[in-house]
Amino acid sequence: MKRLLISLAVLMIAAPAHAQNAGQIARVRGGASCAGCNLFQGDFSGLEARGLNLRGSRLRQADLSLSVMNRTDFSNADLRDVEAYGAVFSSSNFHGANLTNASFVGVYLDGSNFAGATLTGVNFSGASLSGVRGMTQARLNQACGDEATRLPAGLTIRRC
Repeated sequence: MKRLLISLAVLMIAAPAHAQNAGQIARVRGGASCAGCNLFQGDFSGLEARGLNLRGSRLRQADLSLSVMNRTDFSNADLRDVEAYGAVFSSSNFHGANLTNASFVGVYLDGSNFAGATLTGVNFSGASLSGVRGMTQARLNQACGDEATRLPAGLTIRRC
């Protein structure tokens, strides 16, 4: 048993860290693209940048509140538990992104692509989704919203 505990401790010490990368966060805050970057818990609130390439990046638990990031590529990114209150992501690409438990309250998303995105637990209260692409009823059934949520014709969302 003692050997097993020692072996586990050694493995844990040798495992790579998954903490944020401050240098990569600073680059994005400065308006630079950073595909595949570790932006875990990064503060991007109020950021104004367009056309960023954040494809495959880890933005889990990041703060994107009140940011304006039009035409940004978030495809295949980890956006779990993101806070994006009041953000503007028009014509952005969320294809294959994981948005589990993200808060997109009051977010403007018209023209954005959600094909293949995971929307389990996403709060779209007050969000504008009326012009999104790749949205299905099955995907929306995993999310919630309110009476102010604007959706594509024919789609509905459960109340939060």
